[in-house]
Amino acid sequence: MQFPQAVLAATLVEPGHYEIREYPLPHPAAGCLLLRMELSGICGTDKHTYQGYVGQYGGSGVPRQVPFPIIQGHENVGTIVAIGEDGNCTDFEGVDLQVGDRVVVAPNVSCRACYYCRHDFPYYCCEKTVDYGNNISAKDPPHLFGGWSQYLYVLPGSVLVKVPEQLPSEIAVLAELMAVTVGLDRAKQISAFPSESFRFDDSVVVLGAGPLGMCFIMKARMLGAGTIIAVDLGEYRLDFARKLGADHAINAARTSEDERLGMIRDLTHGRGADVVIECVGVPHAVREGLELLRLGGLLVEAGNFSDMGEISISPHRHLCAKNVRILGIGGEEPAAYGPSMRQMARYMQNYPLREFVTHRFGLKQVEAAMQKSMAGDSIKVVIDPWS
Repeated sequence: MQFPQAVLAATLVEPGHYEIREYPLPHPAAGCLLLRMELSGICGTDKHTYQGYVGQYGGSGVPRQVPFPIIQGHENVGTIVAIGEDGNCTDFEGVDLQVGDRVVVAPNVSCRACYYCRHDFPYYCCEKTVDYGNNISAKDPPHLFGGWSQYLYVLPGSVLVKVPEQLPSEIAVLAELMAVTVGLDRAKQISAFPSESFRFDDSVVVLGAGPLGMCFIMKARMLGAGTIIAVDLGEYRLDFARKLGADHAINAARTSEDERLGMIRDLTHGRGADVVIECVGVPHAVREGLELLRLGGLLVEAGNFSDMGEISISPHRHLCAKNVRILGIGGEEPAAYGPSMRQMARYMQNYPLREFVTHRFGLKQVEAAMQKSMAGDSIKVVIDPWS
């Protein structure tokens, strides 16, 4: 294979300002790989960074700011074109990898040495974790640390998983989102105790029917949820939520918080939801989620990865007297990637997964892509670097 001398990448030099820059194509060092990118999704975190919300990992003890300039893109699927040193490589599940294999790359690389890594905490607890497309600067070589580029440089210790042959790339690009829904698997483990959610046939409210919320709707149905209620600002996304398994859809643009609370209580025998999953990504949705829960219910908080500010709650009314559980989800788990892709391949005939990606844009259209991802008439918007 002949490689180009220069690589194009959409580079966010500061909030609100992209430049299409050329970078030299690096040769992978020992333990590293080079991927030819196929597709890279636009995530809610990408939107927040573009808008200037650049504080992350605030509760970890090691808060970080986005180090501009960066190449965004952490929902990545690509093809291996070069492997460093001896050329031997395996994916997270032990499958041998070689040039020509299609893989997804988990966004984060953990240090494997800090207290949290040594005690088997999730990557987002790692004191030195770095994120593709998010907190690795493009300033220094080898530059290519985000998926909105023609090539992606993969560091040692990265989690790669081979894409099932029957899974199209426009569905494989959803793997990171589906892996985040491992939060519901953890909720299922909590339900081993009497009266704890999330149990078979429990009611589930998903706040925010964007791409992450859609994946949680699918996962809730796969895991045996009862009544699933989607809440969003637009009918376009609510219609798609119904196709993915939501029984009811509530338009937040046409209802007040009190009206939504009344509607959800009417749908849950007056109690409130057993489980609420917050995927809106704005702080005030957390307080509403707590209001919508029944006594002893479970809030799965997955949306507020970027620091969008604070809210006020009543510890007595919202937490103590209500006896709620809150499960914070800072990201996905490496072991969730393989099962997520295999289940999506299995459920392609049941869910309209091929319709999930609604818009594709090339690198030079990155600004338009970002704006479309924030519009109500899109579901998943992706960057195709070779378009």
